[in-house]
Amino acid sequence: MLVMAYGTPGAPDAVEAFYTDVRRGRPPSPEQLADLVRRYDAIGGTSPLATRTAEQVARIQDQLDRRAPGRFTCVLGNKHSKPRIEAAVASLAAGGVRRLVGLVLAPHYSRGSVGEYVARAAKEALRHDMSAAFVEHWHENPVLIGLLAERVRASFRTLGPAGELAFRNGQFLLLVTAHSLPVRVVAEGDPYADQLARTAELVAQASGFSRFEIGWQSAGRTPEPWLGPDILEKIRALPGEKVSAVVVCAAGFTSDHLEVLYDLDIDARRVAAEVGVGFARTASLNAEPAMCAALADLVIKSAARL
Repeated sequence: MLVMAYGTPGAPDAVEAFYTDVRRGRPPSPEQLADLVRRYDAIGGTSPLATRTAEQVARIQDQLDRRAPGRFTCVLGNKHSKPRIEAAVASLAAGGVRRLVGLVLAPHYSRGSVGEYVARAAKEALRHDMSAAFVEHWHENPVLIGLLAERVRASFRTLGPAGELAFRNGQFLLLVTAHSLPVRVVAEGDPYADQLARTAELVAQASGFSRFEIGWQSAGRTPEPWLGPDILEKIRALPGEKVSAVVVCAAGFTSDHLEVLYDLDIDARRVAAEVGVGFARTASLNAEPAMCAALADLVIKSAARL
């Protein structure tokens, strides 16, 4: 069983190589590299993503062992850092595995993200004469929705009386976020934005906060337009929309990493403070047992197709 994730640099001196890989072999400019290093430095020099991902893989393995002892072997394959997707599939093949189930640790499907993970894994599986099935999205999974809703309510409570007052006065907003995409990709029929909107709708319903919107993070530095509004722009505009408190739910990400710990906890929180808006962020899922159990169930269901 192959668990796939984005990957992260393992040490500060690996940031440039990682960034070059993310840019499909094009080295970043000195200014781009310095900015990324600055952001990593702000959260301690490296991201905890590698540790969090390893914990997720281990817990999914544990849940599979509980359900189907001895049937599944979980390995990690990353898109942009070692161990790579291809190396992980090859290691399973070398161990005698002939049937592969792949799962990406991201709930929403896009051709350029989950689709690319799946294509790389499927190509390597074919090279080793392995049959393969994939969990390509899980954005409506009821366990995911329930866990996110619980975290929204918990974050709202941290706002205290100011949050309660904002809610009673209709000045509270649930802001659901994910990584942005080029507008062109969505216009061509990619389901990613619609899937995030569906997750946001379900989480709002389950949490009891009917007023919600979507903000986007990490738009690429390319000339073409990307999905917006950018989350910082959105937060800056909240006072003009008569919003005095916001809970940000990073539904597009399952682990603590740079886009959560810096983009939200530092940048978004700073902007909220500047404009006088109460701010809270939902805790990341990380290796939440209930989520890993739900993912194990999806893996077993997919394995039945092989």
